[in-house]
Amino acid sequence: MAEQLTEQEVYRRQSLQKIREMGIEPFPAAAYSVNAHSKEIIASFKDDEGGEPRQVCIAGRVMGIRVMGKAAFLVLRDSEGDIQVYITRDDLAPGEDKALYNEFFKKHLHLGDFIGVKGFVFRTRTGEITVHMQELTFLAKSLRPLPTPKTDDQGVVHDAFTDPELRYRMRYVDLVVNPAVKETFLKRTRIFNAMRACFQESGYVEVDTPVLQPIPGGAAARPFETHHNALDMPLFLRIANELYLKRLIVGGFDGVFEFSRNFRNEGMDRTHNPEFTVMELYVAYKDYRWMMDYIEGVFRTVATAANGSTTATFQGKAIDFGKPFRRITMCGSIQEKTGKDVLAMDERELGELCKQHGVEVTAAMGKGKLIDELFSALVQPELVQPTFVMDFPVEMSPLCKKHRDDPRLTERFELFVAGFEVANAYSELNDPIDQRERFEEQMKLMARGDDEAMFIDQDFLRALEYGMPPTSGIGIGMDRLVMLLTDNPAIQEVLLFPQMRPEKVD
Repeated sequence: MAEQLTEQEVYRRQSLQKIREMGIEPFPAAAYSVNAHSKEIIASFKDDEGGEPRQVCIAGRVMGIRVMGKAAFLVLRDSEGDIQVYITRDDLAPGEDKALYNEFFKKHLHLGDFIGVKGFVFRTRTGEITVHMQELTFLAKSLRPLPTPKTDDQGVVHDAFTDPELRYRMRYVDLVVNPAVKETFLKRTRIFNAMRACFQESGYVEVDTPVLQPIPGGAAARPFETHHNALDMPLFLRIANELYLKRLIVGGFDGVFEFSRNFRNEGMDRTHNPEFTVMELYVAYKDYRWMMDYIEGVFRTVATAANGSTTATFQGKAIDFGKPFRRITMCGSIQEKTGKDVLAMDERELGELCKQHGVEVTAAMGKGKLIDELFSALVQPELVQPTFVMDFPVEMSPLCKKHRDDPRLTERFELFVAGFEVANAYSELNDPIDQRERFEEQMKLMARGDDEAMFIDQDFLRALEYGMPPTSGIGIGMDRLVMLLTDNPAIQEVLLFPQMRPEKVD
């Protein structure tokens, strides 16, 4: 079926042809040499410099046009911001070409077009720093009009591009018409770089591990499955990189980390996307207590890099990463809410307790899952300030070392901020016999219908049998951390291209 064009799109295609008839190539092949950007031009301008004005060559997208007889003003947006451009007919098209000026600027230069501008910098009588154009180069024609704000009958201005689905689906337009969105992703880069620098300064090595894995290990999650044709075997998109990184600790690295793109076949909500980024770090000869101290410092450094302060505002609440993080135990926090020692209860009793507190129970839920659901319902929403939740039941942590003081627990913590989990850390289980038994328990849960239970990874067990030193590991949900530090309420706001349903085509 032929593409249905709007009236504006038809008009722009006609303009494209007219521009070519004028002898202007709307999509030139040659590179364009830029020597300045809007932000730097405005910041460095001085009225009392004297001498010849500064000559610049800039390029960007036209975001505003005002034609006033023999002169025109443009708003040009480059990668750093906006700057005004001033054009006079006599400067740009002397002599017999004045008609060309009128035709071009009044009819065929449109919002969204990319142009290059050579000229000098000056300040207008109204005080705005401006580039006086002396030469224009057309760089790319925009064949679709950008969405523009509209004013209703009451004089209220409405943004034309605020619908979340449109914004996420057409992020390229979102970035153009909503400049604040770009700042989120610039901060995201600063956050990643600051964290990476912390680990590198500590002497840890950044590595890469497989995305396609024969066994989806390292987390309790449902995987995506694919097929490798040449080897005629099933493969899974990784749900975590944990087991591969621990293999490297077996191999002799003292500390390794990876910013890992992970994939989990799960639902989507404001803190979940099927494709997401996790940073995982493993350090030999350390435990989870050391990791709590270390990661507090990392979070303070990263928060400062993002916002210039250890305090961040998230949805109207001040989150203070500067103070020592609160530390509580999982079962102790549930007991405070229910008056019950959940560790001493069996599955039936836990199921009844869940029902009393409005928590849904299914036959596939074992003791660990029931405790986790109780915690999520009763305690987690109140954890606004950074809080380490420690000492999880052994049923919840198949890759974690048993607690040195209570074998019913594990040496594990999760970091909660603003009511959701941001990090998960262990004293890693390095006893291969214990690890095999934990995997076998997971297989029993899988047989009961738990589609998030872990597979047995025989090669990982073999690696542990060669010996792994005491190790502490942590995984940090980078997308959620970016949400916190950029004050965005949904994970889709901090992913350039979040997962979307297929677009409906009429």
